[in-house]
Amino acid sequence: MSNSDNNVHDLRSALALLKTLPGEYVETSVEVDPHAELSGVYRYVGAGGTCQRPTRKNGPVMVFNKVKGFHDISVAIGLNGSRKRVSHFLNCEPEKLGHLLKNSVQNPISPVIARDNAVCQEVVHLATDEGFDLRKLLPAPTNTEEDAGPYITMGLCYASDPETHESDITIHRLCVQSKDELSMWLTPGRHIDAFRMKAEAAGKPLPISISIGVDPAIEIAACFEPPTTPLGFDELSVAGALRGHAVEMVQCKTINEKAIAHAEIVIEGELLPNVRVREDQNTNTGKAMPEFPGYTGEAKEAIPIIKVKAVTHRHNPIWRTTVGPGEEHVNMAGIPTEASILDMVERAMPGKLLNVFAHSAGGGKLLAVMQFKKAAAVDEGRQRQAALLAFSAFPELKHVILVDEDVDIFDSDDVMWAMQTRYQGDVDTVFIPGVRCHPLDPSQVPEYSPSILQQGMSCKTIFDCTVPFHLKHHFERSKFKEVDVKRFLPDFE
Repeated sequence: MSNSDNNVHDLRSALALLKTLPGEYVETSVEVDPHAELSGVYRYVGAGGTCQRPTRKNGPVMVFNKVKGFHDISVAIGLNGSRKRVSHFLNCEPEKLGHLLKNSVQNPISPVIARDNAVCQEVVHLATDEGFDLRKLLPAPTNTEEDAGPYITMGLCYASDPETHESDITIHRLCVQSKDELSMWLTPGRHIDAFRMKAEAAGKPLPISISIGVDPAIEIAACFEPPTTPLGFDELSVAGALRGHAVEMVQCKTINEKAIAHAEIVIEGELLPNVRVREDQNTNTGKAMPEFPGYTGEAKEAIPIIKVKAVTHRHNPIWRTTVGPGEEHVNMAGIPTEASILDMVERAMPGKLLNVFAHSAGGGKLLAVMQFKKAAAVDEGRQRQAALLAFSAFPELKHVILVDEDVDIFDSDDVMWAMQTRYQGDVDTVFIPGVRCHPLDPSQVPEYSPSILQQGMSCKTIFDCTVPFHLKHHFERSKFKEVDVKRFLPDFE
């Protein structure tokens, strides 16, 4: 399971690996404006996912070497933007990544404190320094021209329970509000929000570090959610398992919290108790930023504030950002989703669920394609039980498409073929109305359906595109002769 072969251990080594792989890396030294232009460029180059078309799926990582208004800092975007790239980072076949993540959760390696000086603290800027200004230090992009402001989209937020001191790491939506303040939107149910509420109830700030530009294994591991990683489970231990050794942390300079030692940039701050801010107070657009379903989220009326105490970074740091609806979100959110579903179904019915794909169309969250094998007549109906378990394993899941073992779940054309030839709407659709789902799906509002009582509820649906077991012999695909294509086309891959 360890990933010792490719030597990826931080952002720089990940980029170095990509430079050796054809078609995986591009860079530019043409000056780019972080306000809307940078994301506008990458939308064409490699965003994919649920981005407005035209966009390119599985395009390369892009590094911008010259950012308008900033010196000695570059920006990397799209690192996890293809499943193939993630497979290179984690030394695992693309279709097996969900299984790898599942095994890693079961064999965690807890983080440790770095023995040596941490590279993330080579340069230190204190908020008390004259002229300290986040807006001049950090090239946080504005994704579109109507965003609430510049956003930190790939900040690994690390905080601890004020009572138990158990820690959690998650990626959250952070908007730069002033020279030393960030607003933070916490989706209800996130662990750091539970820590914040405990601290706020005691009238105390919650120390929080934000690590930017890290090993992609950490970016993916951080996206696990309960029940797979319950409250008090530090997802950094999953990244440790992926790498075969512990993630190294460092004590922050100005707060009682730790940060990722190899990060390019670290923001140190405190979530203030009982202080709220309107997310678009500087722009009044009513919009926040583009989110994973492909729509721009609404600016929140009152969300918590992080008071920044310091920014530390490596020499010539690399800022890390992503396009909200891009394929990068699909992989970071979706591969842990696959692992969670595989884990729960495997425990209930071993050997039946062969694989899962958290599909790009759902941003890695809303749609799962499940490959189920019926080996005997008594397996009929268990595929639907597996779908119910998937909704339990990942509560934000909205739709499940069930297919047989002869369907390639990563090929949408094959999945749609199964739906056209192995599905009858009146008998193969299962509706589960009135269930909590994800508030960013714009169809999940009472105005859309009388079954939705409040925003964030949904009708979860199972599309059973598996063949009834007693009819399997009627649904055998045409079998072609096995041949060696390379005899005819030596360069064929």
